[in-house]
Amino acid sequence: MASTIPDPQPGTGTARETPPPQPPSGRAGRVEAHGIDHIPDHERHGRPRQLFSVWAAANVNYLSLVTGGALILMGLTLWQALAVIVTGNLFWLLTGLLSISGPAAGAPSEVITRAMYGVRGNRVNNAVVGWLISVCYFALNLAAAATAAFALVEMAGITANTGVKVAVVMVVAALTLAIGVYGHAMIMKLYLPITLALTAAFGVVAVGVFRHTDFSYVPAEPLTGTDLWAVLAAGVTLIASAPLSYTTSADFSRYLPRTAPARSVVGWTFLGGFLPGAAVCSLGALAATVVDMTDPQAGLRQLMPDWFGPLLLLALVLGTIAINALTAYSAGLALQAVGIRIRRSLSVLADGTAAVALTLYGLLASDFLDTVSNVLQLTVVLLGPALAVYATDIVLRRNRYDGPALMDETPGGPFWYTAGVNPAGALALAGGVTVSALCVNTLYTGPIARALGGVDLALPAGLVTAALLYTLLTRGKFRAPTA
Repeated sequence: MASTIPDPQPGTGTARETPPPQPPSGRAGRVEAHGIDHIPDHERHGRPRQLFSVWAAANVNYLSLVTGGALILMGLTLWQALAVIVTGNLFWLLTGLLSISGPAAGAPSEVITRAMYGVRGNRVNNAVVGWLISVCYFALNLAAAATAAFALVEMAGITANTGVKVAVVMVVAALTLAIGVYGHAMIMKLYLPITLALTAAFGVVAVGVFRHTDFSYVPAEPLTGTDLWAVLAAGVTLIASAPLSYTTSADFSRYLPRTAPARSVVGWTFLGGFLPGAAVCSLGALAATVVDMTDPQAGLRQLMPDWFGPLLLLALVLGTIAINALTAYSAGLALQAVGIRIRRSLSVLADGTAAVALTLYGLLASDFLDTVSNVLQLTVVLLGPALAVYATDIVLRRNRYDGPALMDETPGGPFWYTAGVNPAGALALAGGVTVSALCVNTLYTGPIARALGGVDLALPAGLVTAALLYTLLTRGKFRAPTA
């Protein structure tokens, strides 16, 4: 069976043999040479604390404002909305847990998951959970950045007609993809100053919002009983969709030395996601108590001094570029892991092309806010179980991954399992997705959600089912190759 790693050595059947010298890829000004291949120890560098700015820059963004404001629009009181925001963002702990597999394996998540699904089974996993969902998130975030950029163009006196909108989307996408193409070193270099700039901008937003917030806000017709529980569950799912979407967090930790403390990797990843995620979502909810957040830009500008309007829009665009660069980077790795022989830099551009097409549809042919809410809630049906299988494998395997062994795609290799598929992972994921789909209440209502009066338990049901199934199916026969 041919290797899916681009440009493998002639005559090799596995990735265990010594690779040819690679050009330096640890510099921000160079396009990263590595794709889904193993990162050797001598190229490992950095400290876990660097992960904080990576995740912080990605979570000070427009979409977080939108989802925070949406909770108030869904009928929650302010304090109910804030409780939902904190609860949903606690799922960053799971994102942090997944990230410890990166230093252990020296490989991205897209390759580590071969341990769960097998070489062939993992291709399907990467095609759907990795590539397709990443492209959808890329499109949603690109649409969010573009709407802010449209308003900025209008401020400059240019009418944002269809042609101008298309041009703006292309420019924002180009800036995003440039970071993704240059890769890991560029992300590490840029994201600390981006975090500082966005923190300063959103500090001004916070002052304006706090001055006007109605801290005793209660909707005209408060939700009670089953209706309240249904909205609370949907709200947690909506907020949790952000951390759950990063089942690829090892992509950004894999260059750390294998001796990097796991607790530090988890902690800095969690804090980088939780603190800005909770803060920015909360700003959206607080603002929604006094302005109409169906149009977040227009609503927030009512609370800000006039001079800050353009700076706010620039901050919204910059924050969304930061999160989308991570998404594009991971989507590029997922495309390689599907089995397509393509350089990582070109795979990022291919992902961008697909995302731009989806973005233009989302902006020009559908309602953006409804699209965001529905898509984010629906993706949890897949992402929750996928994350549960991954996290459970890390716990059962005690985070012992043999990176070079994971590169072996040949029949008879340690992760070939049965015809290239690990039945335990495939069945656990399928079972979790099935149960989650029965409990969902978004674009459609599953039978369990219907029986519960519309309460959406897709997230906890999918997580628990997948984790239990994987544990039971691997019990007594779990063999973990050690490094």
